[in-house]
Amino acid sequence: MKFEGRVALVTGASQGIGLACAVSLARQGAAVALAARNQQKLDELAQQISTAGGKAATFVIDVAEEEQIKSGIKAALAHFGKIDILVNNAGITRDQLVMRMKRADWDAVLSTNLTSAYLTIQQVIGSMLRQRWGRIINVSSIFGQTGQAGQANYAASKAGLIGLTMAMAREVASRNITVNAVAPGFIETSMTAALSEEFKQNAVKMIPLGRVGTPEDVANAVSFLASDEASYITGHVLNVNGGMLMG
Repeated sequence: MKFEGRVALVTGASQGIGLACAVSLARQGAAVALAARNQQKLDELAQQISTAGGKAATFVIDVAEEEQIKSGIKAALAHFGKIDILVNNAGITRDQLVMRMKRADWDAVLSTNLTSAYLTIQQVIGSMLRQRWGRIINVSSIFGQTGQAGQANYAASKAGLIGLTMAMAREVASRNITVNAVAPGFIETSMTAALSEEFKQNAVKMIPLGRVGTPEDVANAVSFLASDEASYITGHVLNVNGGMLMG
């Protein structure tokens, strides 16, 4: 139980990668603050964790809304007393070529995927600084490293997360707080389920390991970066992409 006594906050915890991260951290002993927009899904996940012997509490937060971030994290801190581990996972897509992309779709993606991470970090960093220990893991994307046609807003937000990761890592390293990112490749989630079968088959051909990743593949990387075993790693982007991008 490597996270016994630790408290983790996971955004976008109601499904996909966020759900897998929450389950993984809880299974290894962390008490988990589950944050997302859907109360029903959060309650189901909290029940799942509780049934397995873990600890979890739910906090309805739309990370596109600053006041919800502030009030939700304040409630989480009041409930658990601290936050040791932050997983900034919440994200959306609003795909379109730049020439046709509406400003509202640009703003929505940047607000949800990037600005929310800055805001959540602001709210939890005081707790980490006081105890001189913390782990912040931002969920970026391979497209934040390579770009992707039709996803200028998404790619920009995920590239921004990498820059935020490195800047924060330098700011808080002296207080024994590490800040890292994971950059998933093609992962089977509800976000990718909407893609055509032809697109998926072509994507697999680009993956040296020959398979699509699972949310658990990403959760394992997040759990490692949150652990004491990763205490000398900060400002790093851990690729979880089956070999799609190397170097």
